[in-house]
Amino acid sequence: MISRLLFFGLLALLPLLVLAAEDYYKILDVSKDADERQLRKAYRKLSKQYHPDKNPDNPKAHEKFVEVSEAYDVLSDEELRKIYNQYGHEGVAQHKQGGQRGGGRDPFDVFSSFFGGGGHFGRGQRRGPNMEVRVHMPLRDFYVGAEHEFKVEKQAICSACQGSGSKDGVRETCTKCKGQGAILQKHMLAPGIFQQVQMQCDQCGGQRSTVKHACATCKGQRVVRAEEGYELVIERGMPAGVRVNYENEGDESPDFEAGDLVVNVVEKDPELGADAKTQTDGTFFRRKGPNLFWREVLSLREAWMGGWTRNLTHLDNHIVQLSRPVGTVVQPGTVEIIANEGMPVWQQGESGDLGFGALHVEYMVVLPDQMEKGMGKDFSALWEKWRKKTGVDLGRDSGRPAGGVRDEL
Repeated sequence: MISRLLFFGLLALLPLLVLAAEDYYKILDVSKDADERQLRKAYRKLSKQYHPDKNPDNPKAHEKFVEVSEAYDVLSDEELRKIYNQYGHEGVAQHKQGGQRGGGRDPFDVFSSFFGGGGHFGRGQRRGPNMEVRVHMPLRDFYVGAEHEFKVEKQAICSACQGSGSKDGVRETCTKCKGQGAILQKHMLAPGIFQQVQMQCDQCGGQRSTVKHACATCKGQRVVRAEEGYELVIERGMPAGVRVNYENEGDESPDFEAGDLVVNVVEKDPELGADAKTQTDGTFFRRKGPNLFWREVLSLREAWMGGWTRNLTHLDNHIVQLSRPVGTVVQPGTVEIIANEGMPVWQQGESGDLGFGALHVEYMVVLPDQMEKGMGKDFSALWEKWRKKTGVDLGRDSGRPAGGVRDEL
């Protein structure tokens, strides 16, 4: 009640403030060629930010809430927007004083047409269920950070009738349930034995009122299925599976306050050949916590003799060099840990210098399928020479029983 009195007090002062009023486009932070979707997006964000229920002791926020509502109310009306663009605030004020239709709605009614709940937060209104969706993002976005827009189809209050379900905005009390939304019916259980059962009124569908002229857009249902766009900010190092909450962006209804939209951000599995322009070695890194994992394949010659270099292209296109000098042996399954080449360590809301995990490189050795003629003999001779020089005895060094051991090499 206090919020509404404050609104009407501010409304009475508006004629005196016309000349000093701030530009409607600046209030909503949109360009002058903004379309309806952009206007709605701006209003949804700002109206929740400055709503009096969230700022009970902040008169400036209350005033800002009224300004945001007025700006949207004018710019979302095609006729009023044309008048405003040509004549400014004074033209809109004269239009309203002339008794013309359009604009001048109670800010709480405007808010209710978006989020339900009678235009308020948590004042005993029934709250709708939360709505959960899953959004898949590539590993690169979790590494470098990114901003995306995604769309969700949900139940929305009909904008054509402002959620009344009526073409002319008039709803009449249901004549069957007398506005109760439910009726009592008698059921005979046995001769002379009756039971009264309360049931939803079949004439008004429990809505307590009916319409004579149904809205052509929602067919009198007061809600429609609509697609709404949202911005999703992926912070650097953000863990896969994090849940991002969009307050009061769930399914809408005139009968309850909208629940939240909960977005579960998960990692998208890489596909060979997909997004070829941004695909690098790092696209196929595997992530576990702050660390990244990669398998590097070596030939038998490289693993045994060394003298090789590899350049891995990381997720942000910087190069990580792997190499071994000549004469350095790499055993199959060896894991090399490269510090500070893993994922950024996520610090929610922080965008400065972040620490990094490690990159774990596991080496896989590929053996030849077959040896060319003479290669086996040369290899055996080389092996025997090396074994005699180093004193290697596979039977003795393997720890197996001494009797009947056969040296497989």
